[in-house]
Amino acid sequence: MRVYVDESAKPVIAEIHERRNYLVRPPLANLDVIVLVNSTAEPKVNRFILDKLIAIADSKNITPAVVFTKIDLETAGELPEIYKSIGISVCAVDNITGDGAEEVRALISGKTAAFIGNSGVGKSSLLNAIYPELSLDTAHISRKLGRGRHTTRQVELYKKDGGYIADTPGFSTVDTERYVRIPKEELSYAFREFREFLGECQFANCAHIKEKGCAVRAAAQSGKIARSRYESYLRMFEEASKINDWDNRYGN
Repeated sequence: MRVYVDESAKPVIAEIHERRNYLVRPPLANLDVIVLVNSTAEPKVNRFILDKLIAIADSKNITPAVVFTKIDLETAGELPEIYKSIGISVCAVDNITGDGAEEVRALISGKTAAFIGNSGVGKSSLLNAIYPELSLDTAHISRKLGRGRHTTRQVELYKKDGGYIADTPGFSTVDTERYVRIPKEELSYAFREFREFLGECQFANCAHIKEKGCAVRAAAQSGKIARSRYESYLRMFEEASKINDWDNRYGN
């Protein structure tokens, strides 16, 4: 949270301001930007997890940005265009030359930004490319597991470029289940490209799954909404339905 410190005499906290937003895991608040780091090589991009994290950011009114690392090993294919087309800033960084790192730096300058991504995607390497003076530890990918070791053990906050940068521990796929629960009734609003079609469905309570006259489903079928994004929505809706049923059963 943000506080006002009165330093006129002995420094004391004089005011505590309300948080603009927060994440439970990793424990962060008052973020302007979430930089979602993905590697094009090992470990490969998990589209569902990326879409899930973008939905979480949008549901919290935090600007998501997507960075693809290791493009010296493999390209990101169609993915940059999918996310650029829905208004998300996308950068690609060469891990050998560092090309693209300055573009990321420009995105986060003067802001409070968190770097989030799966273990081994190169968050620490990316931060080292942007701010060499940090000299953060990095680790190699395990060939057996296809992922990296957690070189960042806890959230580390650095004051840079007039803002704050948070390096966070890498996560596994299972960890995302503990990030944020978006109620199924609100989920469609967390997919930004759905919004222009939401008022066009035949039924006001349309879940955009298999209902007759669903404008969102029609947009996905026609290519106006990327198929991979719509499939991520379906998976998240199914997850949210199970969580809501469990919560209702136990009165949570």
